[in-house]
Amino acid sequence: MTQSSDAIVPLGAMRFNSDSQKLEYWNGSAWMQIQTFSPNLDGGSRGLFMGGATPSQVTPIDFITISTFGNAQDFGDRTQSGEGGHFASRTRAVCGGASAPTYTTTVDFVTISSTGNATDFGDKTTQNARASGCSNATRGMYAGGFKAPAASDVIDFCTIATTGDFLDFGNLVGNREAPAGNINSPTRALWASGDTDGAGNFANSISFVTIASTGNAQEFGGLFDTFFGGSGLSNAIRGLIGGGYNPNSPVASNSAINVIQSITISTLGNTTDFGDLVSNQEARYNVGSCTDCVRGIFAGGTHSGGLTNVIGAVNLASEGNAVKFGDLTANKRYYGGTSNGHGGLG
Repeated sequence: MTQSSDAIVPLGAMRFNSDSQKLEYWNGSAWMQIQTFSPNLDGGSRGLFMGGATPSQVTPIDFITISTFGNAQDFGDRTQSGEGGHFASRTRAVCGGASAPTYTTTVDFVTISSTGNATDFGDKTTQNARASGCSNATRGMYAGGFKAPAASDVIDFCTIATTGDFLDFGNLVGNREAPAGNINSPTRALWASGDTDGAGNFANSISFVTIASTGNAQEFGGLFDTFFGGSGLSNAIRGLIGGGYNPNSPVASNSAINVIQSITISTLGNTTDFGDLVSNQEARYNVGSCTDCVRGIFAGGTHSGGLTNVIGAVNLASEGNAVKFGDLTANKRYYGGTSNGHGGLG
């Protein structure tokens, strides 16, 4: 297949090349093949959930092999306690920040292929809690967050392979506390909904940026249900958003949302209904999330009875409800999770 010289192709567009039988994305000047390789650890990609709350802030890191159903295992500990935002390359998992009322700039990381305690990475540009991460194979970003009395619109970034302090990237389309992150292709990063003012006013919008550049986010589309503390994951094409908190939602149960929403990353537009979180569990929010681009994972979270340790799994290629995957090492809540096999890695 060849690209017509007069065709206008948006940056980050996706296509299936019928000649090579490969998935490709447009980098602005050429179609690039999407690589699906990730280190094979214990039979597949490894998912990590760093820190969290039980409900007190804790340091333990859980890990799973995403391709294999089963319970999470202990990986090590963060350098600090709390539910920081997550992102990863193929080799490093990074966690930044904590949970209100603890406001910090601290970011730490682990080497995914080993187990052990985290090491200090550097500092975010903002001292806050409840920021959410996104990344491709090279660059990691945090966006949004909260420090009393205001939510934040700041996006900052780092080069994952190099420790050090973060730099300013730009701003979201508005202030967002606890937006859903980890929705990324090799070219685009998206953050969905979130609390605009710390007072329960939830944004019906999705922000997106081109990862390789810097600048302010643009409007991507809207959601059929808004929230605080929804959790995102994606392969290079489809993004999923699981759960969330919204007392006024028409589909919420005891203020928590059981719905998984779906978007296509390469095209602008609104979310659609994908299915539900684990059907025999209550609706929940502040759920850990990760993927190997085939299977999506939603773990733990808060529901009306407190916290849960249940891990649910969905198949990204087909719509439907999550099924039971296993259990975390404890009842916990998070502001995300990550893996060495997500859709941003290319």
